[in-house]
Amino acid sequence: MSGHQRGPLAALIRCGLLVATVPYRIVVQYRNRNFDRGQRIENCGVPVISVGNLTTGGTGKTPIVAFLAKWFRARQIRVAIVSRGYGRGDADENDEAAELHQRLPDVPHVQDPDRVEAARIATEELESQLVLMDDGFQHRRLHRDLDIVLIDMTCPFGFGHLLPRGLLREPIRNLRRADVVILTRCDQVTPEQIDHVVATLRKLDDDVLVLRSTHHPSGLLKHPWTILSIDELVGKRVALVSGIGNPAAFRRTVESVGATVVADKALPDHVAYDRETVEQLRRWVAGLDAVEMLVCTQKDLVKLQTDRIAGVPMVALTIEATIESSDEFETRLSQIASACPE
Repeated sequence: MSGHQRGPLAALIRCGLLVATVPYRIVVQYRNRNFDRGQRIENCGVPVISVGNLTTGGTGKTPIVAFLAKWFRARQIRVAIVSRGYGRGDADENDEAAELHQRLPDVPHVQDPDRVEAARIATEELESQLVLMDDGFQHRRLHRDLDIVLIDMTCPFGFGHLLPRGLLREPIRNLRRADVVILTRCDQVTPEQIDHVVATLRKLDDDVLVLRSTHHPSGLLKHPWTILSIDELVGKRVALVSGIGNPAAFRRTVESVGATVVADKALPDHVAYDRETVEQLRRWVAGLDAVEMLVCTQKDLVKLQTDRIAGVPMVALTIEATIESSDEFETRLSQIASACPE
């Protein structure tokens, strides 16, 4: 997808994937055309904030959703998070919901492929005053009062192509629907890269509010609830375990705090960690040399639920989001808070 791999075979594969984007583009355009006409959009009776992506893969939504939930909870507004529940299988909740529950124990999370039904449950049964729709940019049937789109600065536009040739879920021009664009992981790229993305966004819509943000490590979580200082990683030889959409960004974050990464096990996003997977992981760890600590993401730890593998201590790196100060963003959130029913 990136185009880094050269040669006739790689070029042929990319050509085939490019052809496959044609029917995908037609379906996306047809679906969006109906919503652009206002057809089939439903209102749940309370303000809705959507936090979504333009691309597949991890853009750092969970810390941003947690930031927004905490902002409204600090103002005594009852918040519920609704999401599709991708990858949960037969479980009550998927890994992202489990992580959000750990971060926000007083915020309910309703998972249903039908986000309208999830919002109905949140408002009618849970009496929520505000709905945060996680991964909602493409789910347009539920009316939203604020559309926030996250762009991961380490791969901002999904290699410039729609699925399956690239990582774009829909064309870049559809960012015109967004009210706010938040650039994530700005600390992992150069100012010139940020300026280039901002210039692209301004060409699409000069009025869109663009905010920069960073995802910074806040501590180490040892199962089940022990919080350790991030300084525990400084100078340590560590191995990484992750089943997330952007393992490369996770590795850069671990290295940024002073750890030396000697091995990296990147598993598929939303990996279930069944018995076979855990046993393979145990054998992999047992074969490592002189590793002092295993580091995983908080999303992985809520599924693994252990403080060591093959005798090696394991911790999760906890991540918090910091969004640049903006009077306009604060005003928009305040307006939504004022619109929440009593």
